Amino acid sequence: MYELTVKGHFDAAHALHGYPGECRELHGHTWDVEVTVAGEELDEVGIVYDFKQLKADLATVLDRYDHAYLNDVPPFDALNPTAEHLARVIFEALEDTVGHEVRVREVAVWESPIARIVYRRTGG
Repeated sequence: MYELTVKGHFDAAHALHGYPGECRELHGHTWDVEVTVAGEELDEVGIVYDFKQLKADLATVLDRYDHAYLNDVPPFDALNPTAEHLARVIFEALEDTVGHEVRVREVAVWESPIARIVYRRTGG
């Protein structure tokens, strides 16, 4: 099994509904996002999935959040924009984007240089 990981980032603000601390107030992050895809087969060139394509796939998903107030961007207009929800939503968007050669293994969302959440499907 081959695994390929790329990293992207975006800047956005959010407010966490129901949070018992200061994060319930409007605040922002530079969000770093890592996506890992996995596959068993190499193409005729000898690669599992093009790094350049995966970076583009991730950028397409992240562009909708860049310099936005996440609470106003679907699905976060109806879903609390926690890092946990963000990781799952990005994962699902990438599942619809990457080719059939690989599958999304996990998405890690860093809301600071020292704090991250990882979303992966059971068995993945």
